[in-house]
Amino acid sequence: MARAALTTDAVVDVALLAIDEKGPAALTLSAVADRAGVATPSLYKHVRNLAELRDLMSARIMNEIADQVGEAVLGRSADEAIRALMVAWRHYALRHPHRYSALVQTPEPHTAEAGARLINIMLATFRAYGMADSAAIHAARCLRAAVHGFAVLETEDAFGLPEKLDESYDLLIHMMITGLRSPRGPAGAEGPPAEHLAGPRRPQLPRPAGDAPEPPHGTHDVSPFVADSSAIRS
Repeated sequence: MARAALTTDAVVDVALLAIDEKGPAALTLSAVADRAGVATPSLYKHVRNLAELRDLMSARIMNEIADQVGEAVLGRSADEAIRALMVAWRHYALRHPHRYSALVQTPEPHTAEAGARLINIMLATFRAYGMADSAAIHAARCLRAAVHGFAVLETEDAFGLPEKLDESYDLLIHMMITGLRSPRGPAGAEGPPAEHLAGPRRPQLPRPAGDAPEPPHGTHDVSPFVADSSAIRS
């Protein structure tokens, strides 16, 4: 890249190409400068430091996601829009796993506008469910957590069992749509009593001497199934 063509946007372009090839962990200002064909100090005319470059990259990535999600929901509403949104978001993460992993999730001034675009697309889809104001914000948080969580686990190859991931994601979409369509009780409302959730009590049968007492009804010892909770691969 010629020195005269170097701009802030061009620096971001080069940085994105770098992480596409080698991943975000390999991103340094010197690596970007080498790829751009300039000395590292030349970058400081366009970005203050690596942290600012990461923020600018995140804004670009978030805008790319918003572009694809916005195009996907165009002309759709309600359930169709939610499905299209979730599918488009996941597809972006799968096509650009390194870019997606480089996305800064905490709110930053550089990403505020791009983040607002994505949030506004989600809020618009919730209008078909009669959601607005705080209810829509809560729903947006749930939708973001669901899609982002699945995308991160999938791109990091964290699902180890043989069931098809497309089927799992279809179930996630179904669960999200079902939740949006179901009326929600007032905040703080109590659910069914514990006895109801646990089912009817079983009759107490005589226990042979020396047997260990049964656990309380409705409880189960799951410790045999958790060999190493730090490395769960579903």
